[in-house]
Amino acid sequence: MPRNGAPTRERILDAAERLVIDNGYAATSLDRVIAESHSSKGSFFHHFASKDELARALVERYAAADIAHLETALAEANAASDDAAERVLRFVRSFEDTADELMSAQSSCLYVSVLTERELVERGTSGQVTNAIVAWREGLTGLLQAALPDPPGLDLHDVADHLFVTFEGAFILCRATGDPSHMRRQLRAVRQLYQALLSR
Repeated sequence: MPRNGAPTRERILDAAERLVIDNGYAATSLDRVIAESHSSKGSFFHHFASKDELARALVERYAAADIAHLETALAEANAASDDAAERVLRFVRSFEDTADELMSAQSSCLYVSVLTERELVERGTSGQVTNAIVAWREGLTGLLQAALPDPPGLDLHDVADHLFVTFEGAFILCRATGDPSHMRRQLRAVRQLYQALLSR
């Protein structure tokens, strides 16, 4: 009976994700991925034809998990309150409350590694990142439009993008300073800015 190779594939992807986030794609060798995942070259090439294919699978998996996280937070915010402004704040608060847990699990974001490496951008992996960005923009814009049907000279897409920008900037800030609490503090600042806007 053939063995299920899914656990090995996931183990390789887990190891590759950690290494690419910590060291960058170009500096992550296949030998290191194989060693860190406790697999073999035969196992690796059974699941991935090349390093490029690994990168595409890695970004696809990361983006899918990111969008799933977004959709869960949107569903929870919509179920938590009938007040549109409160739903926006609950949405942001859900990430603020889990920021320390996020930073204990990873030191940065795979998107940063992908978009700062020309080699990956040229191979088309940035398209999956763009799809995730659009999903975040549209999801939060929907909450904002319900709370601010007539925004005072604001483009709500830009306001929604500010949350994504905060996430990515906070990853860099945490890494540069060695202080992971910046993620929680920056998300709190965004929530407070949204609260001030919504209370006008």
